[in-house]
Amino acid sequence: MKALRFSRNLPRYAAARLAGSVVSGRGAGPGPLDLVDVDPPELPGPGWVRVRPRLAGICGSDLATVDGRSSRYFEPIVSFPFVPGHEVVGDLDDGRRVVVEPVLGCATRGIDPPCEWCARGDLGNCEHITLGRIEPGLQTGFCCDTGGGWSTLMVAHESQLHPVPDDMEDEAAVMVEPTACAVHAALRAGVPAGGTVAVLGAGTLGLLTVAALRRFAPSATILASARYPEQRNLAALLGADVVVEPTEWLRGVRRLTGSFAVGDGAIDRLTGGADVVIDCVGSAESLADAMAAVRPKGRVVVVGMPGPVTVDLTGLWHREIELVGAYAYGTEEVPDPDGGAPRRARTFDLAFELVRSADLGRLVSATYPLSRYRDAIEHAAAAGPRGAVKVAFDLRDEKERHRL
Repeated sequence: MKALRFSRNLPRYAAARLAGSVVSGRGAGPGPLDLVDVDPPELPGPGWVRVRPRLAGICGSDLATVDGRSSRYFEPIVSFPFVPGHEVVGDLDDGRRVVVEPVLGCATRGIDPPCEWCARGDLGNCEHITLGRIEPGLQTGFCCDTGGGWSTLMVAHESQLHPVPDDMEDEAAVMVEPTACAVHAALRAGVPAGGTVAVLGAGTLGLLTVAALRRFAPSATILASARYPEQRNLAALLGADVVVEPTEWLRGVRRLTGSFAVGDGAIDRLTGGADVVIDCVGSAESLADAMAAVRPKGRVVVVGMPGPVTVDLTGLWHREIELVGAYAYGTEEVPDPDGGAPRRARTFDLAFELVRSADLGRLVSATYPLSRYRDAIEHAAAAGPRGAVKVAFDLRDEKERHRL
């Protein structure tokens, strides 16, 4: 079978880091990612099935890995060599079409009884991601035993599978996993009724977070920061009330909230600010911008995957800001708009609904065969300036999919 495989190779990893620092996405050339012929992954045990990907997305964490920018935090919770790709819609042997929920929790590892978090449905917090019948891996796409979506065949546990409705196109189905991340972030944000929420970044995750906020915090006023014209247009279409360029970030929040500026000749931070800021970038600069724009005792939610950063946390201490992470998905507490008891729902079920209602399949801008993986990765890394959002690998060609 064909697969894009990422190996542990320190010299090539260093070369990817150097190339990616010059032009984002260029790490796919000299780095440890190769298109290879490999044996199909074996089924690890009962309840596991084969999945033949149809479309597999390229996300920010994939780009960070390819460009050698991912944190060493991940080293003990991944296993090499792995096949990337965790945004997957594919076919089972029995013909069913499914979306894969990639988190590898206790059920996938054959651990019974499950840890406290998996028992509660909070799969992203599983305590056993290095244990059980498969090698370490926080998700499918970062585990040597499961394979990943950037291939013609992978394996998944039945607990990870979500059937795709017959009338849903593949382009919509491949958006379900990133939409689930955005739904979790929007609910984790806890935006108060009638409150203000500001979203930093308008790549795939930022735009999906705007759509999720519009759905799950309908009375909130949403401000979005977007660098490029198509991003600004989509942010408004998906529900942002105010869209500003990054250079107008603090001014936009100040006008929206009626806050005062603090700074000597320039706006350094605000006296007030948004109730919640959601950082969909995860850089030192974006975290600093988030803390400068949130009100005292407000909340900053980090959704974009950060690496090692240096940030002045004085404002967090002085203004008693909450800094919280939002990773993956599981089971959510969905507020009742009429003030009743919240309902519990799986994040992926909510994501399927949102993908359909907001027509999020339209965000798939381009697809590539595996053979053009360097072009695909460079396109995904430059999606914003090129007027694109989601770039994915297309494995629907019958000759390519069945070369096993």
